[in-house]
Amino acid sequence: MNWFSTVVGGAFGFLIGGPLGAILGASVGHQFGKGFTGLEIDARLNSGDRQRVQTAFFTATFAVMGHIAKADGHVSPEEISLANRVMDKMALASDMRATAINLFQQGKQADFPLDAVLAQFYKECQRHTDLIRMFLEIQLQAAFADGTLALSEEKLLLHICSHLRISRFDYERLKIRLQAQQRFYEQGSPTPKAPQKTLQDAYGVLGLMPAADKADVKKAYRRLMSQNHPDKLVAKGLPEEMMRLAKEKTQKITKAYEIIQKAG
Repeated sequence: MNWFSTVVGGAFGFLIGGPLGAILGASVGHQFGKGFTGLEIDARLNSGDRQRVQTAFFTATFAVMGHIAKADGHVSPEEISLANRVMDKMALASDMRATAINLFQQGKQADFPLDAVLAQFYKECQRHTDLIRMFLEIQLQAAFADGTLALSEEKLLLHICSHLRISRFDYERLKIRLQAQQRFYEQGSPTPKAPQKTLQDAYGVLGLMPAADKADVKKAYRRLMSQNHPDKLVAKGLPEEMMRLAKEKTQKITKAYEIIQKAG
């Protein structure tokens, strides 16, 4: 039984209380009826337990994504499409998809407890910086979904970084790498562009400048592959359904590395 089946089945021992528990409970309860009345904390499980981390990651990801989508005052069709693409890539079952949609809708509400959600999310995931980094990357993708990063969205992203102990330098580096990745790939395929421009963006996917030497390229490649290795992330608490996102990320990193290698 996976973590979501545990939620639906009513075995509350693996769940978390607090704002994340309340948000998830409302989302699942809406989908599965009034029998789902609340969440309990099992005292035998410590903060950071894998199934609790999975619950926290899934809940925070879609709720905060909805909050970012509403940051500039309205939710664009592109932002809704991005949320649906994430769900598609995760191949969510109908009940789990309905819950993700409900979480997204809750995040859009004016009274969404963002700071409390982030505080609890960090408490559950603080030992797993790779998971926190992946969470931020998904939120950055949500902010860029309509092609621009509004001032209100960037202000919100920096606010999120402060709560998750992510430095401004690391945020900017991740943003640059994500923008390069989006230029380098369009819907999973290399974009048709001049070879030199493709090579420049390939370096950007690895977080490097074209002047980087072979040793730096190999070091960056290995570091990113280690950070985004699907099995490692799942072992740390990434929901199994999000393993596809991690696999896609490593495929893009590998493709960029191969292009750089061939050019050298």
